[in-house]
Amino acid sequence: MLRRRGVIVLALAPFPPFARTAPAADGAAWPDAGGYRTQDYRAPTPSTVPGGRMIGTEEARALLGQRDVVWVDMLPAPRRPEGLAPGSLWRPSPRLGIPGSIWLPEAGRGVLSPEADAWFRDSLARATGGDLGRPVVFYCLADCWMSWNAAKRAAGWGYREVLWYRDGTDGWEAAGLPTEILQPAPGGP
Repeated sequence: MLRRRGVIVLALAPFPPFARTAPAADGAAWPDAGGYRTQDYRAPTPSTVPGGRMIGTEEARALLGQRDVVWVDMLPAPRRPEGLAPGSLWRPSPRLGIPGSIWLPEAGRGVLSPEADAWFRDSLARATGGDLGRPVVFYCLADCWMSWNAAKRAAGWGYREVLWYRDGTDGWEAAGLPTEILQPAPGGP
């Protein structure tokens, strides 16, 4: 009888937040096991990020002119369509991002190869001059987990001023703010 109660108690014990798959209180699904979102990257996101702080468009606009703030775009690069005949012309649309940003495509995935992880760390260290206290703003598009993953990962590496611009370029452009064409940072995976 005691054993049976123990099983029931264990069955009802809450799972740690990183393993939840049900919607969070604000309607966004929690990340997959391991604490990072690994699929369905274009889905509603939570209103917080572990180790960082979410900012809105007004605060993002105010930060743009500050010299010490590093802006990091996490949107993946467009991929050549499957089935496109070899030699066919394919010209992806340019990435329009927040002026002065570095673009680290593929580094916002939930699982990174050792090469992608090293490239992300090195790129971030170069952009911040190795200063873990320098403000870093991560963004992508609205409802994009790539920037959430990146912000959480940077906080885990010891960055102390991690800012997550949840609305990304969608919110930026909706506010009529300027963009510029970005090129992927060199040496990417």
